[in-house]
Amino acid sequence: MTEGAAWPAWVRERLAGHRPGHAAAKVLALLEARQREMSYASTAAAARLAGVNVATVVRTAQLLGFSGWPALRAEVRSRFLSGLSAAQVLSEHDPLSDGPVRGTVVRDLANLQELSTLIDQDQVNRVARLIADARVTLVLGSGSFAAPGLQLAHLAQTIGHDVRLHQVGGTGLVNAATLLRPGDVLVVFHLWRSPREVLNAAAIAAEAGAAVVVVADHVRPEFAERATETLLVPSEGASMFPSLVAAITVVQAIVAALVGLDPEGAALASDRIEGLWEHFDLFPPAVR
Repeated sequence: MTEGAAWPAWVRERLAGHRPGHAAAKVLALLEARQREMSYASTAAAARLAGVNVATVVRTAQLLGFSGWPALRAEVRSRFLSGLSAAQVLSEHDPLSDGPVRGTVVRDLANLQELSTLIDQDQVNRVARLIADARVTLVLGSGSFAAPGLQLAHLAQTIGHDVRLHQVGGTGLVNAATLLRPGDVLVVFHLWRSPREVLNAAAIAAEAGAAVVVVADHVRPEFAERATETLLVPSEGASMFPSLVAAITVVQAIVAALVGLDPEGAALASDRIEGLWEHFDLFPPAVR
């Protein structure tokens, strides 16, 4: 077996034919052979497992296009968890000694801390510009993973952008994707797993010339080859299911960037919407 055959397929794709040195190759081999341990390891621990120095671990992560080991570790961890069922994820976690409430809060605080090392302000600004310039933006997410999409669509509409959450699959999804044109945007929330039809919609959008933005906890090759921008987010939950806290935070950042592109226009659109809410008496009177 050749050295590269021991590397995960996604690693070989990211290398795109480049041959890493012997020390880096040892790190890459462990991403498959000892996936679980590497998904938890600090930079120093990963170096010890591979029998290399810390600098090699950092350079290996950068060779794959990541900013450093924490970003690569998040990718490995998400890939490991995405291969488990919800019940297996539960058994993967230690019992919540602090109880489910505090344990969940602690886990999500860790996710937000990790997000702070992953998020790229320039990239968020680019995504906001794509949405601002688009005729229409279509947003997809499967099951509960549509929740950040609902937030994005609602808030963006409130400040004057045509952003639509699409929650129908099958032929309805294909029909909606085929309406996208060059300059339009498809936003996909890919956490844990995405149904095949969401992958198909991304392919249809990319082929039509629309920009594809993926908010994901790991890079799936079918998305990576079509994505205009991929925003990575940690999603590990404290119990059975992935957490959406980091994804929702990224949506908040995108909306803030949209407002920043045209504060006056956003304020005018929001005031008009609130005026319509009042005109149609959508809410009870505020308690003063």
